[in-house]
Amino acid sequence: MPHTNHFTSSFMHLTKEEIQNTERIKRLNIINSITGIKPANLVGTVSDDGKTNLAIFSSVVHLGSNPALIGFIIRPDREAGQHTFDNIKENGCYTINHVHESFMEQAHYTSAKFGKDESEFDTCALTAEYMAGFKAPFVKESLVKMGMKLVQTVPIELNGTVLIIGEVEHLIVPDEAVNAQGQIDLSQLDDVGISGLNSYYKLEKIAEFPYARPNALPDFTKKNA
Repeated sequence: MPHTNHFTSSFMHLTKEEIQNTERIKRLNIINSITGIKPANLVGTVSDDGKTNLAIFSSVVHLGSNPALIGFIIRPDREAGQHTFDNIKENGCYTINHVHESFMEQAHYTSAKFGKDESEFDTCALTAEYMAGFKAPFVKESLVKMGMKLVQTVPIELNGTVLIIGEVEHLIVPDEAVNAQGQIDLSQLDDVGISGLNSYYKLEKIAEFPYARPNALPDFTKKNA
């Protein structure tokens, strides 16, 4: 079956040089969009003197399940990134909280350049929630949240970013969203994803396939006939 699409116009083709010469905001939007839908998460931190910070990130990624490692990319040279990074370095803990449709607008505006003494929990009307024995604040409105312990920072010299690697110390997910195999249905939770810098998408579960094995492949030739 031939590939079909909804577009009848020609396609944009940019070389490396053309990308570099594209107007800054347009380049940011294009390059941030080409990787597809990314997870929307709020990272909650607190300084040693009790100042809380909350910032939205779309770079959270699974790194391993044993131990349970999660990473995300931070830009310490940017104001929001600097506050988050400073707090994580101070006490070594932080939280990762899924963003749901019910508060995605509030979550988006945590990306504004607030001062270090201004808490995004307050300015964006979100609720800090604490767990006994864990210093960093969770987002009460989030249904899926992780308490993280910093285990490694990896500087990326090419663009001045840092990969933050943490181990999951606490994981909170509603029972009804987890099946017997441990799969989490994000569509039940009204999770949202991000494309680019400011476009948000609903998540919808459209299929589930068995574990892939070379000796148990479907007959793709019939599917594409």
